[in-house]
Amino acid sequence: QVQLVESGGGLVQAGGSLRLSCAASGRTFGGYTWGWFRQGPGKERDFVATINRSGDRTGYADSVKGRFTVSRDNAKNTAYLQMNVLKPEDTAVYYCAAGWLAGDRADQYAYWGQGTQVTVSS
Repeated sequence: QVQLVESGGGLVQAGGSLRLSCAASGRTFGGYTWGWFRQGPGKERDFVATINRSGDRTGYADSVKGRFTVSRDNAKNTAYLQMNVLKPEDTAVYYCAAGWLAGDRADQYAYWGQGTQVTVSS
């Protein structure tokens, strides 16, 4: 049974930071792309960040460039999303995902975490 378990969400004031983790079990994800997506109330699930299998190439949505950093530790089968200078508009449920040759589209990812709530107060 493949499972992705997210942690690290919570309530933070604007300008603060959070670090999300996504730990996978049941399969080694060293050959997969990791992605992060978020979904606010009444909105579509939007792309946030992605990192390739070797960790030497990353991509970010324009709204988070310069503030968020995606990373991975293949030895731990885990992906991370460091979120700095958080804004109220970052409030959403954040999802990690893994896919084979995936990019910035949600339908390219085969495995998903359960989601973790991030709330940023003004």
